[in-house]
Amino acid sequence: MRILSGIQPSGAFHIGNFFGMMEPSIRLQDEGEAYYFIADYHALTTIQDGEQLRQNCQEAAVDFLACGLDPERAVFFRHSAVPEVTELSWLLSTVTPMGLLERCHSYKDKIAKGLTASHGLFAYPVLMAADILIYDSDVVPVGRDQKQHVEVTRDIAIKINELYGEGLLKLPQPRIREAMAKVPGLDGQKMSKSYGNALEIFGPEKPLRKKVMRIVTDSAGVDEPKDPEASLIYQLYQLFAGESDQQRMADEFRQGGVGYGDFKKRLWEAYWEYFAPMRARREELLQNMDYVDDVLRQGADKARELATSVLGRVRHAMGL
Repeated sequence: MRILSGIQPSGAFHIGNFFGMMEPSIRLQDEGEAYYFIADYHALTTIQDGEQLRQNCQEAAVDFLACGLDPERAVFFRHSAVPEVTELSWLLSTVTPMGLLERCHSYKDKIAKGLTASHGLFAYPVLMAADILIYDSDVVPVGRDQKQHVEVTRDIAIKINELYGEGLLKLPQPRIREAMAKVPGLDGQKMSKSYGNALEIFGPEKPLRKKVMRIVTDSAGVDEPKDPEASLIYQLYQLFAGESDQQRMADEFRQGGVGYGDFKKRLWEAYWEYFAPMRARREELLQNMDYVDDVLRQGADKARELATSVLGRVRHAMGL
């Protein structure tokens, strides 16, 4: 089974990125042949500073490796190191109906959030289809809100197969992360860098501690009983604490007698301790960037070998 997933280098990764994509991907390394890429081609729709993009990609590689990605068990590479994917994207675009792209909610969502309309943003699903199809991917892990991306990929692949030969492109299956941890932002909205409500995986201790201590709460007094499920503090604490510690905090919420400040301190300690081994690994990697570069280079060589084979198959079928 070949597994394919990518992550955008849009800046410092936060705990929503970790629990939503990175941690599940790391677990999947043991289930099949994993291909993971840093999606810098996709990032060009939002980042127009070349130096910034290069820096983001480097940091993304370090952070993913620090969090447990194992290059012995996964092929890890930078998107743009496999230029064949852009050629396949064009070949797919020649059969992709406009109506299919017009129905994609990602374009509408991004425009609604203020991103400038561009062909790249509109054709984003075709490049994503090429990302998946060029590695003969079997499984694409996605959240329920991203299921449409894989459905579009399958629609395009079916169209190509109908025109140029059954079985030319493998039809991938989405793996919906039903049990994916829900990670709220520090203000209660979905965690996002663009909302300014993110808690980063890595960073200086004092600024991160201040972020935790500024989490939005209601005006309930120390002695008042509180609903743990309605509290951002408890929701975030569940990500880092063991079951017994979670139960203790939940009981104290309901009983009253403990203030939000004390709960925030407990959340901070659990969060800081959870990522301690990863911080240590990250420091090691930052002292050995040649290793990081080698991992990406070797990953790109493996990915490109497979991509070249699949692209050649499609080119021949299409008459090129």
